[in-house]
Parts: sequence; structure tokens; C-alpha cells
Amino acid sequence: MATLTSLWFQNSYRIRKKVLTIWNKYWIEDKRGNKLGFSKQKMFRLKEDIRIYTDESMSNELFRIKQKQILDLWGSFAVTDTQSGQVLGTIKRRALSSAFVRDEWEVYDANNQLVGGLYESTRRGLARKYIPGGKLIPEKMTFSLHGQPIAKINQKFKIIGDIWELKCTNVPQYFDRRVLLACMLLMGMIERSRK
Repeated sequence: MATLTSLWFQNSYRIRKKVLTIWNKYWIEDKRGNKLGFSKQKMFRLKEDIRIYTDESMSNELFRIKQKQILDLWGSFAVTDTQSGQVLGTIKRRALSSAFVRDEWEVYDANNQLVGGLYESTRRGLARKYIPGGKLIPEKMTFSLHGQPIAKINQKFKIIGDIWELKCTNVPQYFDRRVLLACMLLMGMIERSRK
């Protein structure tokens, strides 16, 4: 098995949602389908606190995504390494654009400096929001770091459940992929529930 550190520096990941369960359950997998992490969304929370574990036993926590403020309209979420307590980055939902035009998220580094963002194309965003049946159109997002596109997040078409794929095309070695995986989990858990 890969070391814990190397898990978060691969170039391909998939997040798969388990269907037909009471709680939203998600697996993080590598490109071969090996399970790297597991998360279960707790329901009826005023403040999101998403924990990612090594497996379904939920005995070994890897990292967490925690909403910064209760009922935060703008959706600011800190991504934290569990062992060190270090904040890896912060993800902030751009609420107005996401509600009316296209999904957008801003990404901040550990020092709370804006370094990039995750963007849906305007055409696809408008189609998904306003065309009848548009909610069935899979999301396709581009992640840009310092203005350069470096990764793609694509949702696979499924009537039931969700599968998200992350392709890191030019992500620098220093950038921890857990921030990108957190973006995918938030899109699956938070953004989809608003639609």
C-alpha cells in the first residue's frame, strides 16, 4: 500500500457515492478502484463537519472539512490534516454565481491567500440551472491555480448516485490533492443537495 503521504499526490482519483442508504456515504478511490478513504455525511447539522477516514470502520481519521461559521451563506470550509492539525487550505463557495449562473469555488492556501478556484463553464451552468431536466447534465469543472488550469473534475452521468473523477493534468508537487478531493466532496454533499 502507498504511504499515507503519497496517497494525496496521485494524478487520478474518483469519488463514488453509495446509493440506497439513509446517510450519504462516499468512497475516495484511486484510478484502479482501490479504496483510499471513506466519508459519511451527518444529517441535520447547522455547521458541516465532514470527516474522511481510511475505511468504513471510521476508526482512523485522515482529514476533515469543517465549515467555519454556522449558517454561512458563502460556505467557507477549512480542510485540515487530522494528525498534524495543519490547515491545508480553505474552500469558499461563491454563492451568488453558484445560485444563478454557474458553480464557482475559491481556493485559499494555508495562509488564507487566494490561490485558485474551481469553475464550471457559463454555458453548462446556465443549462443545468434553467433548461428543463438540466439537473441531469453532469458537472464539469476546471481547477485553476494562480490563473493556470491544472486539473479537471468531471461528474459521470448516472440517474442514481454520483461518481466524480479528478484528473490532475499539471498540479505542482507541493499542492496537496486533499484540497481538490474536498472540493469534490463538497460538490457531492453540499452543492447537489441544494439543487
